[in-house]
Amino acid sequence: MELRQLQYFLMVAREGTISGAASVLHVSQPALSRQMQELERALGCTLFERGSRHVTLTEPGMRLRARAEEIVDLVGRTEEEFRVSADTLAGEVRVGGGETPAMGLVADVVAELKDRYPLVRFSLFSGNAEAVSERLETGRVDFGVFVGHADLSRYESLRLPARDRWGAFVREDDPLAALGSVTPEDLEGRPLILSEQAGREMGTWFRRDLAELDVVATYNLLYNAALLARRGVGCVVSLEGIVDTSEGSGLAFRPLDPEVTADIFIAWKRYQSFSPAAEAFLAEVRRRWGA
Repeated sequence: MELRQLQYFLMVAREGTISGAASVLHVSQPALSRQMQELERALGCTLFERGSRHVTLTEPGMRLRARAEEIVDLVGRTEEEFRVSADTLAGEVRVGGGETPAMGLVADVVAELKDRYPLVRFSLFSGNAEAVSERLETGRVDFGVFVGHADLSRYESLRLPARDRWGAFVREDDPLAALGSVTPEDLEGRPLILSEQAGREMGTWFRRDLAELDVVATYNLLYNAALLARRGVGCVVSLEGIVDTSEGSGLAFRPLDPEVTADIFIAWKRYQSFSPAAEAFLAEVRRRWGA
C-alpha cells in the first residue's frame, strides 16, 4: 500500500466515479482503476461497490477512508514542517475544543504567537469531548480544550484560569425568564434540550434519573440548539456565554440553583513530538498557566 494509492482512493471516494477522480488527478481512467484494484488486492478486501455510473464505499472502504485521511494529513504536515528553514518558524497549530467562553484565552495565545511568528497558521476544531479526544489520539489536533469532568488521565494538561457556569436558555417571553435562577423544580415537566455533556454533568443536579426527564432533543453544538429554544421547542441546558442572550436576541439565560460550574483544561498527548510551531504554542501556554 502506497501513499499515492491512498490519495487516489480518497479522490475516488470524494468524486464517486473513477472517471471524475481520474480527471481531477490528471491520470487515465484505466491507470486509476488498476491502482484501486491493486489496493484492494493488497488489503484483501473490496473497497467499492461498482455501479453502472457511480461507485460507493463498502464498509471496509469507509473504515479505510477514515484511516487514509489521517495518514495523508499527517504526511502533509510532516513534509510542511521539514520544508521550513531553520531560522523561520512556520507551520500549523491545531486546537480542538468544546464550546466555551474560555476559548478566548486560547485566542489570546494565538494572537500573541501570530504577532511574533506571522508564518504560523492555526486550525480550530469545535466538537464535544469525545470528538476532541479522538482527534488528539490520532494526531489530527495538537491540543484539546476540555470542559468539566473529562477523563484526562491519558494526557498532560493544565487548568485554565476560567470557570463556566451552567444554566438554562429559554425564550425571552418564557415565564422562566422572569426568574433570577432556575431550580430542578422549575424545570420539572418542561421539555428539555440536552447535550451529552449536560447529561453527564446534570444528573446529580436534577436529583433524578435523566431517563425520567422530558428530553425532546439533543445537540453537540449550542448554536443549533439555541434555534430550537428560540422557537419554543424546549429549554436548553448549557454553559453561559456561548450564544447571544442580549435584549432582543430572543433568548434569556438563567443560571442553575444550586449553582453548577465547570473547570476548563487544555491537554496534549504525553511524550508528544511537536512541530516547532506547536512547541512555541505550548511554551506560551506554559508561560501563562504553568505551575
